[in-house]
Amino acid sequence: MFSRIVSFAAVFSLTAFVALAQDGAEARSRMAQRLPAIDEMKSHQIVGENNRGLLEARGAASGEQQKVISAENSDRQIVYAELAKATGASADAVGRARARKIAAGSVAGVWLQRENGEWYRK
Repeated sequence: MFSRIVSFAAVFSLTAFVALAQDGAEARSRMAQRLPAIDEMKSHQIVGENNRGLLEARGAASGEQQKVISAENSDRQIVYAELAKATGASADAVGRARARKIAAGSVAGVWLQRENGEWYRK
């Protein structure tokens, strides 16, 4: 009986990991499609990158732009959860590490948030 429970737990864990990886791949695909709209919003200072690896409205975002921001953040959280599970880190730590990489690779004029919460334009 115990071996059946252990086997079931192992299969369930593997199934959950495969489903999470599929969700991550789908999220990455949606993120790639959304990138031009996000870059446009960044160039107009409508959004910035916060210190948790998420987009945050910095200007007056229209309803459609707010939908893009929300969808992007939802997909980023899926990817961060996938990476956290794979590395043993927390999703928050993954997001914060990603925020640092995003900041380093951002072009001049993009709103970024320092780890202390202060916003600045690069």
